[in-house]
Amino acid sequence: MIHPGLQASLDAMREAGVSEQARAVFAMYHAQLQTGSTGTIPEDSILPLTDVPDLSDVHADEERRREALSRTVILKLNGGLGTSMGMTGPKSLVEVRDGRTFLDIVIRQVRSLRERYGVELPLLFMNSFSTRASTLEALRAYPDLQVRDLPLEIVQNREPKLTEELAPVRWPDNPELEWCPPGHGDVYVTLLTSGVLERLHQEGFEYLFLSNIDNLGATADPDLAAWLHDEQVPYAAEVCTRTHNDRKGGHLAIRKSDGRLVLRDNAAVVPGEMDYFQDIELHPTFHTNNLWVRIDRLRERLLATNGVLGLPMIANRKTVDPADRTSEPVIQIESAMGSAIEIFEGARAILTPRTRFRPVKTTNELLLIRSDIYELSDTYELVSQIEGEDPFVDLGPVYTVLDHFLERFPKGAPSLRECTTLRVRGDLIFGRGVRCVGDVDIVAEHPSVVPDGSVLTGSGFDVIEAR
Repeated sequence: MIHPGLQASLDAMREAGVSEQARAVFAMYHAQLQTGSTGTIPEDSILPLTDVPDLSDVHADEERRREALSRTVILKLNGGLGTSMGMTGPKSLVEVRDGRTFLDIVIRQVRSLRERYGVELPLLFMNSFSTRASTLEALRAYPDLQVRDLPLEIVQNREPKLTEELAPVRWPDNPELEWCPPGHGDVYVTLLTSGVLERLHQEGFEYLFLSNIDNLGATADPDLAAWLHDEQVPYAAEVCTRTHNDRKGGHLAIRKSDGRLVLRDNAAVVPGEMDYFQDIELHPTFHTNNLWVRIDRLRERLLATNGVLGLPMIANRKTVDPADRTSEPVIQIESAMGSAIEIFEGARAILTPRTRFRPVKTTNELLLIRSDIYELSDTYELVSQIEGEDPFVDLGPVYTVLDHFLERFPKGAPSLRECTTLRVRGDLIFGRGVRCVGDVDIVAEHPSVVPDGSVLTGSGFDVIEAR
């Protein structure tokens, strides 16, 4: 007998127009929740991934680069609202640098590649029901973006948030909060049911390059595209060398039972094995979520399974109103697109430079990108102006919400080129032309102002004015 919560969920999804294939994926995960499945990956079931080809060893000529890019389609995940920064609109429309948003910069990166190599290089966005309208409005400023009448977007599915009894939650004050997107693993079934995957296959495109829109380092690298084309790799994940700051990031490993690559993130760690997961010598690389997938192989697999790839489930526990932690607890069923690596026989990882991983998940990272550490090149790539790693930035809880962050940097970001650490404990408004030098650790007991032209070193108390 079908679980009553599952039946109610499927009925709601059907009424909302969710495809049969997406409903089947949801039903599979709901059944796993019913049995208490955890989706964990024990350390003794995997081997560390250590032998990884390096992109720096790939040197394709211009013709091979052009040919590979001519068969490539870029897909940017654009379903996020930036809730980690207290936002309610698309994160992609946040101003990042020089008055331009993530969306603006990504589009200019693609335009630059098109012009240099003389290729069409389609750009596709996966929007959610929450980001679609605002994104399409912003795209009206780029009437030349579309090629071959290919669509500019696919729209992520929606599914009910579940109560602890695994039934759809009810929230009459705001019924939209009863729904959530199913994680970025939904990209595959959405490509299938939208008809876009079939269209790309018919048009002769070979690879999809997928990445997060808030990672401005994730450009369609022509050498990498040429390597994939030459090696005929069915699926590739970009990885970077792990540092101490990356201990919490997901990593790839080799499954002992069949030798396939698997993605293990925080949610898949067996209780008591976090030390293994965070050991950067044992697992020396991390997964960037920059992925390359052969279109024909993905199409073949999706058609064979009617869209149900069987990706590992993530049970994401939140509250029905993400802005109110006292609201009803819910479970959001999700999957990660990077976990598809275990589906493809012959899938590979490739080691890429840190420059291809510039995510902005918090206002700490936004401050780094806005600072003088980075500049935009003529091809709209972020170029670091310092040697070595970025400084560590911890602005504290006052700055977590984007609006509060913007209020405290009204005249621009401070200079961080000479900074190794910036910690702010308290409430400060930064003036124009502030420089941070060395290790800066400020404790402000009262709301204060850092005057224009100040140089902050150490505790920096001598330059702070109360407000």
